[in-house]
Amino acid sequence: MLILETVVRIRREHADGKSIKAIARDLRVSRKVIRKAIRAPEAGFAYRRSVQPLPRIGPFQERLDTLLTENEARPRRERLRMTRIHDLLLREGFDGSYDAVRRYAKRWLDDRRKDAGDGAAAFIPLMFRPGEAYQFDWSHEDVEIAGKPMRVKVAHMRLCASRAVFVRAYPRETQEMVFDAHARAFAFFGGVPTRGIYDNMKTAVTTVFTGKERVFNRRFLIMADHYMIEPTACSPAAGWEKGQVEHQVQTIRGRFFQPRLRFASLEELNGWLEAECRRWAALHPHPDQRELTIAEAWDAERPSLQVMLAPFDGFHETPHAVTGTCLISFDRNRYSVMAKAARRAVQVRAYADRIVVRLDDEVIAEHPRFFGRDRMILDPWHYLPVLAKKPGALRNGAPFQDWDLPPALARLRRKLGTGDEADRRFVRVLSAVLTDGLEAVEAAIREALAAGAASDDVILNILARRREPPRPLTIATSEALALSHPPTADCARYDLLRGARAAA
Repeated sequence: MLILETVVRIRREHADGKSIKAIARDLRVSRKVIRKAIRAPEAGFAYRRSVQPLPRIGPFQERLDTLLTENEARPRRERLRMTRIHDLLLREGFDGSYDAVRRYAKRWLDDRRKDAGDGAAAFIPLMFRPGEAYQFDWSHEDVEIAGKPMRVKVAHMRLCASRAVFVRAYPRETQEMVFDAHARAFAFFGGVPTRGIYDNMKTAVTTVFTGKERVFNRRFLIMADHYMIEPTACSPAAGWEKGQVEHQVQTIRGRFFQPRLRFASLEELNGWLEAECRRWAALHPHPDQRELTIAEAWDAERPSLQVMLAPFDGFHETPHAVTGTCLISFDRNRYSVMAKAARRAVQVRAYADRIVVRLDDEVIAEHPRFFGRDRMILDPWHYLPVLAKKPGALRNGAPFQDWDLPPALARLRRKLGTGDEADRRFVRVLSAVLTDGLEAVEAAIREALAAGAASDDVILNILARRREPPRPLTIATSEALALSHPPTADCARYDLLRGARAAA
């Protein structure tokens, strides 16, 4: 194939009167090519194949057309990959390459679109007013936490007007994580837009109807009402309806998460991500207002946002039964609760970072949330009423192994020593926490140890003395003993008692 410079030279020399034979001899090009270059309009000289030979696919063309037609009719998630279609042809005797099948499939699809009158996908540019809307989406990214590989679920939120971004990583993609991501994003942005744009994620949408009609999740609607947000769901498989956050997912993956991030904990990772979001806003210009950075456009949009009075109480509540060992099973782990809830039904409120267990309206346990499995998270204080009745469990009870006691109690236990009698005496002091409180018991222990008396009787005596109300301290004086109404001397009163005889 001739390069453009050669074609231009041929046309110029021919225009100057040089013969085709002479040009062909000088350039060592056939006269047929010379004539074609001269006849080409505007030096346009390109080879176009009018007929595409199919030496390998030819005998299998009808079968391949059938496979492609059937594959096109399948739902998107069930469609066969082109490598699978090539494998099916190989099983039927086809000996051609995968590239031949791929190229044929591309031409086949282009021809179908032309026949249907479908051109290239076209879209309308969107414009949003300051404070009008945000877009939300999830992505899955690979990181390394505490030296171990981990796939985290990353929440992405983007203000549509200023293009400010917020990114936070979570171990799960559950509803309580959605609530936490919204609370933290609105606090980061400094306010709340009036409309949120989502895909049809199950944590937000319960039922998808034709068009834009949706049935949203009840708790999700309560969150939207709390922040005064109008939720909007995109059409299924129509990512362009929230194209800003879709583009953000790809950009953040390449700019933030590659190469693979390594941090000691998720909290450290999220602190770094928040700082990177601010840095991104400060360094990059606004795509529509090139004279402004994203941070400057964000500052201009902030007064248009709604004020967030308080974060939403974003929990996911489920009922659970407490075992006889004062444990509940939640998310493949076991957590302890207060002993009074044994063998009763409780409600577990799961937050993004903790769980709260309630019995009716009383909180009976609160633990940091653990996202592994087969872990037992115990609070020794939950078992104190049971320990008061069974002091022998102090030695081998699972909640009391490696118990990190308060300083005063730890000193007392060392003073009392080891053995069954020492454990019994120590449990007597521990039991006083149920009635007097931890601070009062620690103060009594410190007083007893300062006096050199490491005895449970002395400590309990100090607590009892402090519980009695103090007697008033008064000094008896003559003025204080003076009568308010001094008696009057009157002997005639005795005659009245004697009656008529006294008068005679």
